[in-house]
Amino acid sequence: MTDNVWGYRETSGRPQGVDLTGFKVEAVDGIIGKVDKHSDEAGSAYIVVDTGPWIFGKEVLLPAGTVSRVDVDEERIHVDRTKEQIKNAPEFHRDTHLRDEAYRAELGTYYGIGGPYGGRII
Repeated sequence: MTDNVWGYRETSGRPQGVDLTGFKVEAVDGIIGKVDKHSDEAGSAYIVVDTGPWIFGKEVLLPAGTVSRVDVDEERIHVDRTKEQIKNAPEFHRDTHLRDEAYRAELGTYYGIGGPYGGRII
């Protein structure tokens, strides 16, 4: 796990300049949805995942540091969290949370070192 949960790991294989919109997102225990939006902003990178029927059509925001691997050929992003960990994350509302520093700090703590899982998979 990176110390900066808002940056892609060097080992993730995240290619520069590739639009991740529409890529399937897979937790360690199965598919959670597709990328609806992403940001590669330095120190502030994330993916927004449309969970479809999995969490009743809600979206979740995952910091880039949760991405373990990007497979461009299969258009799939693997994250190192379980479905349960993602489902239990602080609730995301696109209209208010995308630029909300307090929400980002809360989410960074949840997914990062010192969070409920210490940056680890349960």
